[in-house]
Amino acid sequence: MRILLTGTTGYIGRRLLPVLIQAGHQVICPVRDPRRFDYEDFDEELMQQIEVYKADLSKPDTLEELPKDIDAAYYLVHSMTTSYQHFSELERTMADNFVQYINQTTAQQIIYLSGIANDQSLSKHLASRRKTEELLAQSTVPLTVLRAAIIIGSGSASFEIIRDLTEKLPVMIAPKWINSRCQPIAIRNVIQYLQGILLKKETYRRTFDIGGPDILTYKGMMMGFAKVRKLRRSIFSVPVLTPKLSSYWLHFVTSTSFSLARSLVDSMHHDVVCQNDNIKQIVPLALLSYENALENAFQRIEQNEVVSSWKDTIGGPIEEHFLDFVKVPSHGCFKDVRSYEFDRDSEEVLENIWRIGGERGWYYGNWLWKIRGLMDKVVNGVGLRRGRRNPADLKAGDALDFWRVLLADKPHQRLLLYAEMKLPGEAWLSFSIKRVGDRHKLCQVATFRPKGIWGRLYWYAVLPFHGLIFPGMAKNIIRHGASQKTTLVTA
Repeated sequence: MRILLTGTTGYIGRRLLPVLIQAGHQVICPVRDPRRFDYEDFDEELMQQIEVYKADLSKPDTLEELPKDIDAAYYLVHSMTTSYQHFSELERTMADNFVQYINQTTAQQIIYLSGIANDQSLSKHLASRRKTEELLAQSTVPLTVLRAAIIIGSGSASFEIIRDLTEKLPVMIAPKWINSRCQPIAIRNVIQYLQGILLKKETYRRTFDIGGPDILTYKGMMMGFAKVRKLRRSIFSVPVLTPKLSSYWLHFVTSTSFSLARSLVDSMHHDVVCQNDNIKQIVPLALLSYENALENAFQRIEQNEVVSSWKDTIGGPIEEHFLDFVKVPSHGCFKDVRSYEFDRDSEEVLENIWRIGGERGWYYGNWLWKIRGLMDKVVNGVGLRRGRRNPADLKAGDALDFWRVLLADKPHQRLLLYAEMKLPGEAWLSFSIKRVGDRHKLCQVATFRPKGIWGRLYWYAVLPFHGLIFPGMAKNIIRHGASQKTTLVTA
């Protein structure tokens, strides 16, 4: 069958794609920037089952080239990580454009993954999901809706937030929404349901709630996490935190953005428990318990097999065509250039570059980096807590603390990062290794393009810190893990 899969580079789409391919389907993948597609994840034979098209659901003219001869379509897009004020408008626009396209195709089914929304009064986030359902249902193509609450899996937003809260706070004073009830579901079961309802006529024009076997409060989920991780935790709720204060609390303690925190907090006031779970008769599954889902997630993390992460969603000033930023500007920019020759195996140094950030840190002055991350959080930036998807692997598009990976070219020994912290300008950080006679040279370049006088003042204000951090970082990248002292020569 020919299946259209939207959201291919997102958390769910990245996991569903290989499952559809292994089932023998031809999969059409519309992406805003084809350069972001993970071609290296598939061998040449499997790539014959994938068609990648440049398309943006917010721009109807870009959908004209998408194939019309398809059997079904998955709608796996949302805009929770964009502005809290405007994400619902964008979601309506995308759904409208998708319906106009899908009505011209031979598709027999649309499959949409939504959120459990059984209350009369809904949060802005859940109301937007419900509105998207209504718009998709206006299509001439039958719609099947799966509604899920919290999805538990390595790299999922819910899992990472629960992990941040529980691991970092031995004693927690939390808002009263921690007593709301939820029915979490393992990512493995979500993918099984998405695949299981494909072109099953008994699911057409129907909506199903999907959830795991456990109904827990958010407090219960955090305590369950503590049990799995063998942590002792105490959690107390207070009724005085407003939604905005709760959002700031969640933003500062966890790796989530403020816009996502606000959307989540608004939704956490509602019980999200399955009411219509007739899907169990149509697609019978062995549903994983909450604790089993957590254990599976940590197995993936420990084996460095995190397939996708919500943190890798592109946002901010480089949301569209972010790879256009690979060309670092030179005009009107300030640069800090550090270059050192070394006599160590270049592959070992390259491995150090590829492991930068996350738990390993930035090789020099980590406490200064943490202060900068905290300052960024104060002004609603991303901060340092996003970490990285994998401790050893980097791909273009990955989130890396408060940077975004633009280029991760290991064969040519070059890594390029773009700053996503709040700045009065734009910043790039690049690392490359070059051959110099019988030695190698590490080139580390920080580039800053200021916006106005404030950008220039910012550069000169942080210049003393750059003079301390950047030389130490470059030298330690070369030296880290060396069995003996490595000779450095400033080039």
